[in-house]
Amino acid sequence: MIEFREVEKRYPNGFLALNQINLQIEQAEFVAIIGLSGAGKSTLLRCINKMHGITGGSLSVDSVDVHQLKGKGIRKLRRNIGMIFQSFNLVTRVSVLKNVLVSFVPNMPFWRKMLGIFTKEEKLKALMALDQVGILDKAYVRVDQLSGGQQQRVALARTLAQNPSIILADEPVASLDPVTAKQVMEDFKRINQEFNMTIIINIHHVELALAYATRVIGVRSGEIIFDGRACEVDEEILSYIYNDSEGRGANNHAMEAAIPEKNGIA
Repeated sequence: MIEFREVEKRYPNGFLALNQINLQIEQAEFVAIIGLSGAGKSTLLRCINKMHGITGGSLSVDSVDVHQLKGKGIRKLRRNIGMIFQSFNLVTRVSVLKNVLVSFVPNMPFWRKMLGIFTKEEKLKALMALDQVGILDKAYVRVDQLSGGQQQRVALARTLAQNPSIILADEPVASLDPVTAKQVMEDFKRINQEFNMTIIINIHHVELALAYATRVIGVRSGEIIFDGRACEVDEEILSYIYNDSEGRGANNHAMEAAIPEKNGIA
């Protein structure tokens, strides 16, 4: 379980990115976080694996106090939490298989890291992960020869290979075309259901959030203003979540849904 209690995140410049966040996410939930750019979505997501440290309150993952973790404790936490980014974070000049094998590097002895040696078991796990996302046939293809959707699936396979219980995805479909975006969301849904993994996605595409997630969290100005089942979300709720200082509502922002975050405070 992931639990936020009165969590605050204030940046050194004084900007309050998260304010009094109280939230519980149970194992095997599929959660979509939605809201305007700069609302605090990415910050909320990245606090879970301590990419961002909180400045107030408490945050725990499986009863472990994330805020108190340092060094080895953070690395241990992150081995159980997969992270997927909009930019894929792949090494494009090497094969798909080698990119997936990277997931084993943190647990390897120093000499194997230096020599780049992977065991038969590690290679089999990597190939199985590629099979789970439907691109086993691309294992020995260079990443730069793949489409954007295929590259995102490589990133997902790399995460699956580390066998996490939680997957965090920060705008994973923002740079994909609509058809490919749906295919990737189908992958997330299947993985959530088949492997009992908690999936938490920060996403601009409201229609995809409602179609695939089971729970939606609406964030505005660093605060949670909606938390409920995806099937409960209607135009009135979307207008409330997306209403900004200029009074623009959900219909205006539906056209902006494909615009990716422009900064790290999202």
